[in-house]
Amino acid sequence: MSLPSFISMYQQLIAAPSISAIEDSECMSNKNVIELLAHWCETLGFTCEIIELEGKKGRYNLLAKRGVGDGGLMLAGHTDTVPFDDSRWNHDPFKLTELDNKLYGLGSIDMKGFFAFVLQAISELDEKQQTQPILILATADEETTMAGAQQICKHPNLKPARCIIGEPTDMTPVFTHKGHMSTAIRVVGRSGHSSDPERGLNAIEVMHKVISKLLILKEQLKNKYSLNHFEIPYPTLNLGNIHGGDNANRICGCCEMHIDMRPLPGLSVQELQALLLDATKDINEQYPNSVSVIDLHDPIPAFTGRTDSALVQLAEKVAGQKAIAVNYCTEAPFIQQLGCETIVMGPGSINQAHQPDEFLAMEKIKPSQHIISNIIKACCF
Repeated sequence: MSLPSFISMYQQLIAAPSISAIEDSECMSNKNVIELLAHWCETLGFTCEIIELEGKKGRYNLLAKRGVGDGGLMLAGHTDTVPFDDSRWNHDPFKLTELDNKLYGLGSIDMKGFFAFVLQAISELDEKQQTQPILILATADEETTMAGAQQICKHPNLKPARCIIGEPTDMTPVFTHKGHMSTAIRVVGRSGHSSDPERGLNAIEVMHKVISKLLILKEQLKNKYSLNHFEIPYPTLNLGNIHGGDNANRICGCCEMHIDMRPLPGLSVQELQALLLDATKDINEQYPNSVSVIDLHDPIPAFTGRTDSALVQLAEKVAGQKAIAVNYCTEAPFIQQLGCETIVMGPGSINQAHQPDEFLAMEKIKPSQHIISNIIKACCF
Protein backbone atom coordinates (compact mmCIF):
# COMPACT_ATOMS: atom_id res chain seq x y z
CA MET A 1 0.00 0.00 0.00
CA SER A 2 1.43 3.38 -0.98
CA LEU A 3 1.13 6.74 0.72
CA PRO A 4 -1.40 9.24 -0.72
CA SER A 5 0.02 12.19 -2.65
CA PHE A 6 1.20 15.26 -0.74
CA ILE A 7 -1.90 17.26 -1.77
CA SER A 8 -4.22 14.37 -0.91
CA MET A 9 -2.73 14.13 2.58
CA TYR A 10 -3.13 17.88 2.97
CA GLN A 11 -6.77 17.69 1.87
CA GLN A 12 -7.62 14.89 4.28
CA LEU A 13 -5.94 16.60 7.24
CA ILE A 14 -7.77 19.89 6.63
CA ALA A 15 -11.08 18.02 6.17
CA ALA A 16 -10.80 16.46 9.65
CA PRO A 17 -11.92 19.18 12.15
CA SER A 18 -9.90 19.18 15.37
CA ILE A 19 -10.61 22.47 17.14
CA SER A 20 -9.51 22.94 20.74
CA ALA A 21 -10.81 25.83 22.80
CA ILE A 22 -11.18 26.96 26.39
CA GLU A 23 -14.98 26.68 26.03
CA ASP A 24 -16.02 23.01 26.08
CA SER A 25 -18.85 23.72 23.64
CA GLU A 26 -16.31 24.58 20.91
CA CYS A 27 -13.97 21.64 21.50
CA MET A 28 -13.68 18.71 19.11
CA SER A 29 -11.92 15.38 19.32
CA ASN A 30 -8.71 15.06 17.31
CA LYS A 31 -9.19 11.30 16.91
CA ASN A 32 -9.83 11.43 13.14
CA VAL A 33 -6.56 13.29 12.54
CA ILE A 34 -4.63 10.91 14.78
CA GLU A 35 -6.06 7.85 13.02
CA LEU A 36 -5.23 9.29 9.59
CA LEU A 37 -1.64 9.94 10.65
CA ALA A 38 -1.30 6.53 12.28
CA HIS A 39 -2.51 4.79 9.11
CA TRP A 40 -0.04 6.69 6.93
CA CYS A 41 2.81 6.09 9.38
CA GLU A 42 2.08 2.36 9.42
CA THR A 43 2.17 2.41 5.61
CA LEU A 44 5.75 3.69 5.91
CA GLY A 45 6.73 0.95 8.38
CA PHE A 46 6.27 2.84 11.63
CA THR A 47 5.02 1.27 14.85
CA CYS A 48 2.29 3.47 16.31
CA GLU A 49 1.16 4.14 19.86
CA ILE A 50 -2.10 6.09 20.30
CA ILE A 51 -2.53 7.50 23.81
CA GLU A 52 -5.68 9.13 25.15
CA LEU A 53 -4.89 12.11 27.37
CA GLU A 54 -5.55 11.73 31.08
CA GLY A 55 -8.77 13.50 32.00
CA LYS A 56 -9.30 14.64 28.39
CA LYS A 57 -11.79 12.28 26.80
CA GLY A 58 -11.57 12.27 23.03
CA ARG A 59 -8.11 13.88 22.88
CA TYR A 60 -5.19 11.75 21.74
CA ASN A 61 -1.44 11.82 21.20
CA LEU A 62 0.24 9.71 18.53
CA LEU A 63 3.80 8.46 18.88
CA ALA A 64 5.12 6.67 15.80
CA LYS A 65 8.60 5.14 15.54
CA ARG A 66 10.63 3.46 12.83
CA GLY A 67 13.94 1.98 13.93
CA VAL A 68 15.17 0.54 17.23
CA GLY A 69 16.83 1.94 20.31
CA ASP A 70 17.14 5.44 21.66
CA GLY A 71 18.38 8.52 19.85
CA GLY A 72 17.50 9.61 16.35
CA LEU A 73 15.23 12.45 15.30
CA MET A 74 11.69 13.23 16.42
CA LEU A 75 9.46 15.38 14.22
CA ALA A 76 6.70 16.86 16.36
CA GLY A 77 3.57 18.91 15.92
CA HIS A 78 0.08 19.46 17.23
CA THR A 79 -3.07 18.17 15.58
CA ASP A 80 -5.52 20.74 16.96
CA THR A 81 -6.45 24.14 15.54
CA VAL A 82 -7.88 27.32 16.99
CA PRO A 83 -11.61 28.07 16.58
CA PHE A 84 -12.61 30.20 13.59
CA ASP A 85 -15.03 33.02 12.82
CA ASP A 86 -17.03 31.83 9.82
CA SER A 87 -18.04 35.40 8.91
CA ARG A 88 -14.38 36.36 8.37
CA TRP A 89 -13.42 33.41 6.17
CA ASN A 90 -13.84 33.63 2.40
CA HIS A 91 -13.17 29.90 2.01
CA ASP A 92 -14.46 26.75 3.69
CA PRO A 93 -12.02 26.25 6.63
CA PHE A 94 -12.36 22.46 6.30
CA LYS A 95 -11.80 22.22 2.55
CA LEU A 96 -8.34 22.69 1.06
CA THR A 97 -8.78 25.46 -1.51
CA GLU A 98 -6.11 26.23 -4.11
CA LEU A 99 -6.31 29.82 -5.35
CA ASP A 100 -3.73 32.39 -6.47
CA ASN A 101 -0.86 30.01 -5.74
CA LYS A 102 -2.01 29.53 -2.14
CA LEU A 103 -3.46 26.58 -0.25
CA TYR A 104 -6.21 27.81 2.09
CA GLY A 105 -7.55 25.85 5.06
CA LEU A 106 -7.73 25.82 8.85
CA GLY A 107 -4.49 24.19 10.00
CA SER A 108 -2.74 24.60 6.66
CA ILE A 109 0.27 26.10 8.43
CA ASP A 110 -0.72 25.95 12.12
CA MET A 111 0.01 23.17 11.89
CA LYS A 112 -1.57 19.99 10.57
CA GLY A 113 0.03 20.57 7.18
CA PHE A 114 3.49 19.95 8.65
CA PHE A 115 2.73 16.24 8.88
CA ALA A 116 2.16 16.04 5.12
CA PHE A 117 5.63 17.52 4.58
CA VAL A 118 7.22 15.05 7.00
CA LEU A 119 5.50 11.96 5.61
CA GLN A 120 6.23 12.98 2.03
CA ALA A 121 9.92 13.46 2.85
CA ILE A 122 10.19 10.11 4.63
CA SER A 123 8.41 8.28 1.80
CA GLU A 124 11.10 9.45 -0.64
CA LEU A 125 13.99 8.12 1.47
CA ASP A 126 15.29 4.54 1.30
CA GLU A 127 14.30 2.79 4.54
CA LYS A 128 17.13 0.29 4.07
CA GLN A 129 19.64 3.15 4.42
CA GLN A 130 18.19 4.37 7.74
CA THR A 131 20.73 4.16 10.59
CA GLN A 132 18.97 6.03 13.44
CA PRO A 133 15.33 5.98 14.68
CA ILE A 134 12.80 8.36 13.17
CA LEU A 135 9.91 9.36 15.44
CA ILE A 136 6.75 11.28 14.64
CA LEU A 137 4.88 12.90 17.52
CA ALA A 138 1.39 14.34 17.05
CA THR A 139 -0.12 16.01 20.11
CA ALA A 140 -3.50 17.29 21.30
CA ASP A 141 -4.61 20.59 22.82
CA GLU A 142 -1.54 22.70 22.06
CA GLU A 143 -3.77 25.69 21.33
CA THR A 144 -5.21 25.65 24.85
CA THR A 145 -3.52 23.79 27.71
CA MET A 146 -0.63 22.02 25.94
CA ALA A 147 -1.86 18.94 27.79
CA GLY A 148 -0.63 16.63 25.04
CA ALA A 149 2.97 17.84 25.27
CA GLN A 150 2.86 17.95 29.06
CA GLN A 151 1.80 14.29 29.11
CA ILE A 152 4.23 13.04 26.47
CA CYS A 153 7.24 14.56 28.24
CA LYS A 154 6.61 12.03 31.05
CA HIS A 155 6.71 9.05 28.64
CA PRO A 156 9.00 6.43 30.23
CA ASN A 157 10.55 5.11 27.00
CA LEU A 158 10.93 8.17 24.81
CA LYS A 159 14.55 9.27 24.38
CA PRO A 160 15.17 10.95 21.02
CA ALA A 161 18.49 12.74 20.56
CA ARG A 162 16.96 15.61 18.60
CA CYS A 163 13.52 17.08 17.98
CA ILE A 164 12.12 19.53 15.45
CA ILE A 165 8.75 21.09 16.24
CA GLY A 166 7.20 22.11 12.94
CA GLU A 167 5.42 25.35 13.87
CA PRO A 168 5.33 27.89 11.01
CA THR A 169 8.68 29.72 10.98
CA ASP A 170 9.21 29.92 7.19
CA MET A 171 11.85 27.22 7.81
CA THR A 172 13.94 29.58 9.93
CA PRO A 173 15.35 27.73 12.97
CA VAL A 174 14.08 29.04 16.33
CA PHE A 175 16.36 28.27 19.28
CA THR A 176 14.52 30.09 22.06
CA HIS A 177 11.15 31.70 22.78
CA LYS A 178 9.17 33.38 25.53
CA GLY A 179 6.69 31.63 27.80
CA HIS A 180 3.00 32.35 28.25
CA MET A 181 0.79 33.00 31.26
CA SER A 182 -2.94 33.77 31.15
CA THR A 183 -4.21 35.02 34.51
CA ALA A 184 -7.55 36.18 35.88
CA ILE A 185 -7.59 38.98 38.46
CA ARG A 186 -10.92 38.77 40.28
CA VAL A 187 -12.16 41.45 42.66
CA VAL A 188 -15.12 40.63 44.89
CA GLY A 189 -16.72 43.62 46.59
CA ARG A 190 -20.12 44.17 48.22
CA SER A 191 -23.11 45.00 46.10
CA GLY A 192 -25.67 47.57 47.15
CA HIS A 193 -27.80 50.51 46.04
CA SER A 194 -25.84 53.23 44.28
CA SER A 195 -27.49 55.94 46.40
CA ASP A 196 -25.55 54.79 49.47
CA PRO A 197 -21.95 54.05 48.39
CA GLU A 198 -20.61 53.53 51.92
CA ARG A 199 -22.75 50.43 52.44
CA GLY A 200 -21.00 48.57 49.64
CA LEU A 201 -17.54 48.02 48.19
CA ASN A 202 -17.33 48.86 44.50
CA ALA A 203 -15.31 46.15 42.78
CA ILE A 204 -14.65 48.38 39.77
CA GLU A 205 -13.04 51.00 42.01
CA VAL A 206 -10.87 48.35 43.64
CA MET A 207 -9.95 47.02 40.20
CA HIS A 208 -8.88 50.54 39.26
CA LYS A 209 -6.31 50.34 42.07
CA VAL A 210 -5.22 46.90 40.84
CA ILE A 211 -4.74 48.20 37.29
CA SER A 212 -2.60 51.07 38.60
CA LYS A 213 -0.36 48.53 40.35
CA LEU A 214 -0.17 46.31 37.26
CA LEU A 215 0.86 49.23 35.04
CA ILE A 216 3.70 49.94 37.47
CA LEU A 217 4.69 46.24 37.31
CA LYS A 218 4.56 46.39 33.51
CA GLU A 219 7.14 49.19 33.48
CA GLN A 220 9.28 47.44 36.07
CA LEU A 221 9.42 44.31 33.92
CA LYS A 222 10.36 46.39 30.90
CA ASN A 223 13.16 48.18 32.73
CA LYS A 224 14.56 45.30 34.79
CA TYR A 225 14.70 42.36 32.34
CA SER A 226 16.09 42.30 28.80
CA LEU A 227 17.44 39.78 26.28
CA ASN A 228 18.68 41.21 23.01
CA HIS A 229 17.95 38.01 21.05
CA PHE A 230 14.28 39.04 21.02
CA GLU A 231 12.64 41.65 18.81
CA ILE A 232 10.72 42.71 21.93
CA PRO A 233 13.53 42.21 24.46
CA TYR A 234 11.53 42.45 27.69
CA PRO A 235 8.68 40.47 29.34
CA THR A 236 5.30 41.83 28.33
CA LEU A 237 2.13 42.30 30.35
CA ASN A 238 -1.15 42.88 28.50
CA LEU A 239 -4.51 43.85 30.03
CA GLY A 240 -6.67 41.86 27.66
CA ASN A 241 -10.24 41.59 28.93
CA ILE A 242 -12.32 43.17 31.69
CA HIS A 243 -15.91 42.87 32.85
CA GLY A 244 -17.72 44.06 35.96
CA GLY A 245 -21.11 45.13 37.19
CA ASP A 246 -24.55 44.77 35.70
CA ASN A 247 -26.42 48.04 36.19
CA ALA A 248 -25.68 51.73 36.53
CA ASN A 249 -27.63 52.10 39.79
CA ARG A 250 -26.04 49.15 41.57
CA ILE A 251 -22.69 49.10 43.35
CA CYS A 252 -20.54 46.64 41.41
CA GLY A 253 -20.06 43.48 43.46
CA CYS A 254 -17.61 41.68 41.18
CA CYS A 255 -15.09 42.68 38.51
CA GLU A 256 -12.75 40.35 36.62
CA MET A 257 -9.86 41.09 34.30
CA HIS A 258 -7.77 38.68 32.22
CA ILE A 259 -4.14 39.45 31.56
CA ASP A 260 -1.41 37.89 29.41
CA MET A 261 2.25 37.77 30.43
CA ARG A 262 5.22 36.55 28.36
CA PRO A 263 8.25 35.61 30.50
CA LEU A 264 11.74 35.65 29.05
CA PRO A 265 14.11 32.70 29.36
CA GLY A 266 15.71 33.01 32.78
CA LEU A 267 12.58 34.55 34.32
CA SER A 268 10.60 31.75 35.88
CA VAL A 269 6.84 31.41 35.95
CA GLN A 270 7.04 31.23 39.74
CA GLU A 271 8.87 34.55 39.92
CA LEU A 272 6.25 36.25 37.76
CA GLN A 273 3.45 34.78 39.84
CA ALA A 274 5.13 36.12 42.98
CA LEU A 275 5.41 39.58 41.39
CA LEU A 276 1.70 39.53 40.57
CA LEU A 277 0.76 38.57 44.10
CA ASP A 278 3.05 41.25 45.50
CA ALA A 279 1.39 43.87 43.26
CA THR A 280 -2.00 43.09 44.80
CA LYS A 281 -0.80 42.55 48.38
CA ASP A 282 -1.43 46.11 49.69
CA ILE A 283 -4.90 46.19 48.15
CA ASN A 284 -5.81 42.88 49.76
CA GLU A 285 -4.65 44.23 53.09
CA GLN A 286 -6.78 47.36 52.64
CA TYR A 287 -9.80 45.30 51.52
CA PRO A 288 -9.23 41.85 53.07
CA ASN A 289 -9.50 38.91 50.65
CA SER A 290 -11.06 41.04 47.94
CA VAL A 291 -8.51 40.26 45.19
CA SER A 292 -7.80 36.78 43.79
CA VAL A 293 -5.10 35.88 41.25
CA ILE A 294 -6.09 32.77 39.27
CA ASP A 295 -4.24 30.92 36.48
CA LEU A 296 -6.55 30.42 33.49
CA HIS A 297 -4.37 27.47 32.42
CA ASP A 298 -1.10 25.96 33.52
CA PRO A 299 1.59 28.55 32.76
CA ILE A 300 3.96 27.74 29.88
CA PRO A 301 7.63 28.39 30.73
CA ALA A 302 10.00 29.98 28.27
CA PHE A 303 12.04 27.75 25.95
CA THR A 304 15.79 28.14 26.40
CA GLY A 305 18.03 26.77 23.70
CA ARG A 306 21.61 27.34 22.60
CA THR A 307 22.90 28.61 19.28
CA ASP A 308 25.93 26.32 19.53
CA SER A 309 23.94 23.06 19.74
CA ALA A 310 24.58 20.54 16.98
CA LEU A 311 20.93 20.61 15.86
CA VAL A 312 20.82 24.40 15.61
CA GLN A 313 24.04 24.42 13.60
CA LEU A 314 22.75 21.69 11.30
CA ALA A 315 19.44 23.49 10.76
CA GLU A 316 21.23 26.78 10.04
CA LYS A 317 23.45 25.07 7.47
CA VAL A 318 20.62 23.23 5.71
CA ALA A 319 18.19 26.18 5.75
CA GLY A 320 20.81 28.82 4.99
CA GLN A 321 19.43 31.01 7.80
CA LYS A 322 20.67 31.95 11.27
CA ALA A 323 18.60 30.76 14.22
CA ILE A 324 16.39 33.37 15.86
CA ALA A 325 14.39 34.03 19.03
CA VAL A 326 10.62 34.60 18.83
CA ASN A 327 8.00 36.14 21.12
CA TYR A 328 5.31 33.47 20.70
CA CYS A 329 5.09 30.17 22.56
CA THR A 330 5.25 26.48 21.53
CA GLU A 331 5.47 23.00 23.07
CA ALA A 332 9.27 23.19 23.03
CA PRO A 333 9.88 23.65 26.80
CA PHE A 334 7.97 20.41 27.48
CA ILE A 335 9.52 18.40 24.64
CA GLN A 336 12.93 19.58 25.80
CA GLN A 337 12.32 17.82 29.13
CA LEU A 338 12.87 14.53 27.28
CA GLY A 339 16.55 15.47 27.19
CA CYS A 340 16.75 16.07 23.45
CA GLU A 341 18.21 18.99 21.53
CA THR A 342 15.13 20.90 20.38
CA ILE A 343 14.34 23.58 17.82
CA VAL A 344 11.17 25.04 16.33
CA MET A 345 11.18 25.05 12.53
CA GLY A 346 8.43 24.48 10.00
CA PRO A 347 6.77 25.57 6.74
CA GLY A 348 4.50 28.59 6.47
CA SER A 349 4.52 32.03 8.02
CA ILE A 350 3.58 32.74 11.64
CA ASN A 351 1.79 35.81 10.28
CA GLN A 352 -0.90 33.45 8.95
CA ALA A 353 -1.41 31.62 12.25
CA HIS A 354 -4.81 32.17 13.92
CA GLN A 355 -5.91 34.33 10.97
CA PRO A 356 -9.00 34.12 8.74
CA ASP A 357 -8.19 32.47 5.40
CA GLU A 358 -5.06 30.82 6.79
CA PHE A 359 -2.88 29.70 3.89
CA LEU A 360 0.36 28.12 2.76
CA ALA A 361 2.14 29.89 -0.11
CA MET A 362 2.67 27.17 -2.72
CA GLU A 363 6.04 28.50 -3.88
CA LYS A 364 7.35 27.56 -0.42
CA ILE A 365 6.41 23.87 -0.75
CA LYS A 366 9.43 22.53 -2.65
CA PRO A 367 12.06 24.54 -0.71
CA SER A 368 10.48 23.49 2.59
CA GLN A 369 10.32 19.82 1.53
CA HIS A 370 13.98 20.00 0.49
CA ILE A 371 15.09 21.36 3.88
CA ILE A 372 13.01 18.85 5.88
CA SER A 373 14.28 15.94 3.78
CA ASN A 374 17.92 17.00 4.12
CA ILE A 375 17.66 17.34 7.91
CA ILE A 376 16.09 13.88 8.23
CA LYS A 377 18.85 12.44 6.04
CA ALA A 378 21.57 14.16 8.04
CA CYS A 379 20.21 12.86 11.35
CA CYS A 380 19.04 9.36 10.45
CA PHE A 381 20.67 8.13 7.22
